[in-house]
Amino acid sequence: QVRLVESGGGLVQAGGSLRLSCVASAHTFSLYNMGWYRQAPGREREFVAAIRWSGASTFYANSVKGRFTISRDNAKNTVYLQMNSLKPEDTAVYYCNANHLSTRNDYWGQGTQVTVSS
Repeated sequence: QVRLVESGGGLVQAGGSLRLSCVASAHTFSLYNMGWYRQAPGREREFVAAIRWSGASTFYANSVKGRFTISRDNAKNTVYLQMNSLKPEDTAVYYCNANHLSTRNDYWGQGTQVTVSS
Protein backbone atom coordinates (compact mmCIF):
# COMPACT_ATOMS: atom_id res chain seq x y z
CA GLN A 1 0.00 0.00 0.00
CA VAL A 2 1.22 3.49 -0.90
CA ARG A 3 0.02 6.60 0.88
CA LEU A 4 0.11 9.85 -1.06
CA VAL A 5 -0.23 13.24 0.62
CA GLU A 6 -0.70 16.36 -1.48
CA SER A 7 -0.08 19.92 -0.37
CA GLY A 8 0.35 23.38 -1.82
CA GLY A 9 -3.16 24.15 -3.00
CA GLY A 10 -4.91 27.42 -2.27
CA LEU A 11 -6.53 30.53 -3.66
CA VAL A 12 -4.67 32.55 -6.26
CA GLN A 13 -5.54 35.27 -8.75
CA ALA A 14 -5.54 34.61 -12.46
CA GLY A 15 -2.02 34.84 -13.82
CA GLY A 16 -0.51 33.69 -10.55
CA SER A 17 1.44 30.57 -9.66
CA LEU A 18 1.25 27.68 -7.26
CA ARG A 19 3.44 24.64 -6.65
CA LEU A 20 1.81 21.40 -5.58
CA SER A 21 3.75 18.69 -3.80
CA CYS A 22 2.93 15.04 -3.29
CA VAL A 23 4.89 12.93 -0.82
CA ALA A 24 4.68 9.15 -1.16
CA SER A 25 5.14 6.61 1.60
CA ALA A 26 6.51 3.97 -0.79
CA HIS A 27 9.91 2.48 0.06
CA THR A 28 10.58 2.12 -3.67
CA PHE A 29 9.28 5.42 -5.00
CA SER A 30 11.45 5.11 -8.08
CA LEU A 31 9.38 2.10 -9.19
CA TYR A 32 6.32 4.28 -9.70
CA ASN A 33 5.28 6.44 -12.60
CA MET A 34 3.64 9.51 -11.09
CA GLY A 35 0.88 11.77 -12.29
CA TRP A 36 -1.42 14.64 -11.46
CA TYR A 37 -5.13 14.68 -12.23
CA ARG A 38 -7.84 17.20 -11.45
CA GLN A 39 -11.57 17.26 -11.00
CA ALA A 40 -13.72 20.37 -11.24
CA PRO A 41 -17.26 20.48 -9.78
CA GLY A 42 -19.70 18.60 -11.98
CA ARG A 43 -16.95 17.24 -14.23
CA GLU A 44 -15.07 13.98 -14.51
CA ARG A 45 -11.53 13.61 -13.25
CA GLU A 46 -9.06 14.48 -16.01
CA PHE A 47 -5.40 13.95 -16.69
CA VAL A 48 -3.08 16.90 -16.12
CA ALA A 49 0.53 15.67 -16.23
CA ALA A 50 2.68 12.58 -15.73
CA ILE A 51 6.32 11.71 -15.26
CA ARG A 52 8.13 8.40 -15.75
CA TRP A 53 9.81 6.63 -12.85
CA SER A 54 13.23 7.98 -13.89
CA GLY A 55 12.03 11.50 -14.58
CA ALA A 56 13.30 11.19 -18.14
CA SER A 57 9.91 11.64 -19.79
CA THR A 58 7.00 13.93 -19.03
CA PHE A 59 3.53 14.24 -20.49
CA TYR A 60 0.96 17.01 -20.34
CA ALA A 61 -2.64 17.68 -21.20
CA ASN A 62 -2.94 20.19 -24.02
CA SER A 63 -4.79 22.58 -21.72
CA VAL A 64 -1.76 22.99 -19.42
CA LYS A 65 1.15 22.51 -21.82
CA GLY A 66 3.59 25.39 -21.57
CA ARG A 67 2.15 26.57 -18.23
CA PHE A 68 2.58 23.57 -15.90
CA THR A 69 5.74 21.59 -15.17
CA ILE A 70 5.88 18.21 -13.46
CA SER A 71 9.05 17.05 -11.76
CA ARG A 72 10.14 14.54 -9.14
CA ASP A 73 12.82 14.05 -6.53
CA ASN A 74 13.23 10.33 -5.93
CA ALA A 75 15.49 10.94 -2.94
CA LYS A 76 12.61 12.77 -1.23
CA ASN A 77 9.79 10.52 -2.48
CA THR A 78 8.15 13.64 -3.86
CA VAL A 79 6.54 14.72 -7.10
CA TYR A 80 5.81 18.38 -7.86
CA LEU A 81 3.51 20.30 -10.13
CA GLN A 82 4.60 23.87 -10.82
CA MET A 83 1.61 25.80 -12.14
CA ASN A 84 2.18 29.18 -13.78
CA SER A 85 -0.13 31.57 -15.60
CA LEU A 86 -3.10 30.08 -13.81
CA LYS A 87 -6.57 30.57 -15.26
CA PRO A 88 -10.00 30.37 -13.62
CA GLU A 89 -10.63 27.17 -15.59
CA ASP A 90 -7.74 25.54 -13.70
CA THR A 91 -9.91 25.62 -10.59
CA ALA A 92 -10.32 22.04 -9.35
CA VAL A 93 -9.29 19.50 -6.78
CA TYR A 94 -5.88 18.20 -7.81
CA TYR A 95 -5.02 14.57 -7.13
CA CYS A 96 -1.66 12.82 -7.08
CA ASN A 97 -1.46 9.37 -8.67
CA ALA A 98 1.14 6.61 -8.38
CA ASN A 99 1.24 3.68 -10.80
CA HIS A 100 3.58 0.77 -10.15
CA LEU A 101 5.79 -0.17 -13.08
CA SER A 102 5.20 -3.92 -12.94
CA THR A 103 1.96 -4.55 -11.03
CA ARG A 104 0.23 -1.49 -12.58
CA ASN A 105 -1.49 -0.92 -9.22
CA ASP A 106 -2.90 2.57 -8.89
CA TYR A 107 -2.84 4.74 -5.78
CA TRP A 108 -4.45 8.14 -5.16
CA GLY A 109 -3.99 10.96 -2.73
CA GLN A 110 -6.83 12.76 -0.97
CA GLY A 111 -6.59 15.81 -3.21
CA THR A 112 -5.78 19.47 -2.71
CA GLN A 113 -8.05 22.34 -3.74
CA VAL A 114 -6.81 24.92 -6.22
CA THR A 115 -9.02 27.97 -6.77
CA VAL A 116 -8.14 30.63 -9.34
CA SER A 117 -10.09 33.87 -9.14
CA SER A 118 -10.65 36.11 -12.14
